[in-house]
Amino acid sequence: MVEVFTGRTLLNKDGDFVDPEEALRNKVVGIYFSAGWCPPCRDFTPILCDFYTELVEESEPPAQFEIVFISSDKSTDDMVEYYHDMHGDWLALPWTDDYKHELKQRYKITAVPKLVIVKENGDVITDKGRKQIRDRGLACFRSWLDAAEIFQNFKG
Repeated sequence: MVEVFTGRTLLNKDGDFVDPEEALRNKVVGIYFSAGWCPPCRDFTPILCDFYTELVEESEPPAQFEIVFISSDKSTDDMVEYYHDMHGDWLALPWTDDYKHELKQRYKITAVPKLVIVKENGDVITDKGRKQIRDRGLACFRSWLDAAEIFQNFKG
């Protein structure tokens, strides 16, 4: 399980609370720092949606990958609108959870969008997830999976 979210509660797109221990177990996790007011974020989010859909929703078995959205929006309403309108069917840290500030410090986030790919223990595989997806598409997932040192069921 991704230790970075131990003891936290995440949300799915339906607004239901999700236990990160269950949702993130044995997966490569992309921590996606983003905001609806940010044009580069609005440009990259649809690309990330396609990447996620191909890997997780259209693969059999689904790839061992999950995204957790960390909002830099100005309010809960702004976050919810951006999350629902543009994001894939992944998870989010509630806007009201101040843990987002700790995460931004831990992963040295100075600007959005930023996609940090982490191992189960929270160690960084790459902080250039956005660039790698743009440059290499689905091929970058294999290198993340190899670096993650988790049990693999991915065939792609």
